Amino acid sequence: MIVPRLPGRLRFTLTHQIVLGLLIGVLIGWLFPSFATSLKPIGQLFLRLIKMVLAPLLFTTLVAGLAGTGGKLAGRLGIKAILWFELATSVALVIGLVAGNLIKPGAGVALLPDAPTPDKLAEAKSAMEFILDIFPTSIFDALARNQVLPIVVFSVFLGLGIAAAGEAARPLRALADAGAEAMYRVVGFVMLFAPVGVGAAMASTLGASGLGVMGPLLICVGALYGALIVFLCLLVVALRVLTGVHLPTFLRAIREPTMIAFTTSSSDAALPRSMHALEQLGVPRRIVSFVIPTGYAFNLDGSTLYLALAVLFVAQAAGVDMSLGAQLSAMLVLMLSSKGVAGVPRASLVVLAGALTAFHLPLQGVALLLGIDALMDMGRTAVNVVGNCVAAVVVGVWEREIPSDAAIWGPGAAPTLAQSPIPPGLESFENRGLT
Repeated sequence: MIVPRLPGRLRFTLTHQIVLGLLIGVLIGWLFPSFATSLKPIGQLFLRLIKMVLAPLLFTTLVAGLAGTGGKLAGRLGIKAILWFELATSVALVIGLVAGNLIKPGAGVALLPDAPTPDKLAEAKSAMEFILDIFPTSIFDALARNQVLPIVVFSVFLGLGIAAAGEAARPLRALADAGAEAMYRVVGFVMLFAPVGVGAAMASTLGASGLGVMGPLLICVGALYGALIVFLCLLVVALRVLTGVHLPTFLRAIREPTMIAFTTSSSDAALPRSMHALEQLGVPRRIVSFVIPTGYAFNLDGSTLYLALAVLFVAQAAGVDMSLGAQLSAMLVLMLSSKGVAGVPRASLVVLAGALTAFHLPLQGVALLLGIDALMDMGRTAVNVVGNCVAAVVVGVWEREIPSDAAIWGPGAAPTLAQSPIPPGLESFENRGLT
């Protein structure tokens, strides 16, 4: 698609094109339902392009990310940061799943499963079978079959192996970086077709199901924002309880980067202001410069919450009743596959496609959700930024490196470093000489 060159702020971005494609698709599906259903192959072509980039994108980005940070993450600061990241993203996933089960936003949509029947999905595997299945006997076979978890597991091992090998594995690290950069470009090429693919998918869906499908999509947006608000409330309460910082001071400081993230739907745009605001609050630069960039790859709270809700949306739309075990398995898939792809445009789309593929759910839902992705991306990006700011403060207190006279403690008497609350479990690290 040719992008018109408009002056200054009027530039017609990809997001604008996708929204326009969505609107045109809605009109075609409403006014010309018979013709709209004939557009289904165009939407399927877009979904095939997404599946095409899925495996190589996950492989290269995870290997490159872990090869570059694996050594640092093995240190004391990295261990503490990762512990917090995994705790926060786990809570976000649980909230997303609870919201999806309570609100059931996909109940009014009619999607036909691409492949296996719901009965096949519902077949429960034992814990040992599930564990064995995630370790590939051949990475090439896993790549060929788009098996997400085996790809992720092998990528983690390879990335950490490259990091541990140091200078001897520099060529492999450079190759992974180059591969990841190339895949970013490929995803960019695929997304150029997104406006047409989204429009065709929406038109064919409306042509077959009618305008009733729009209601569940709006409900999905409302469910996401409600869940994000619940998560943010829990997050700031945990911050206060675990650190004792002055919440009004902290919230005022991160207000600007959060608004930048919300209005631009870009975490990168908010990165400099986030780091500056935290340093102004008194969080040491060494902690800020490590936790914030690392969190952009490993602590995507808003995105993981959205992904949990989106998987349930597609399952409900396809008439698939996901058991509790299947939902817990989906949490594991999302937690692992979302690492390292934060720098990819529409990264959540790729991760969602991988999760749907892993559970044999129809990829049609990806195209529908992409149509309203601009609305949802604003909220989840803002939560990603807040979550990383909170992580930096928690790790700073955990390291006992925030001065007692720092602005983050608020007006009046500030706690000394010795009195600063420490998250549960820190004492065990201290007793073992790890702090």
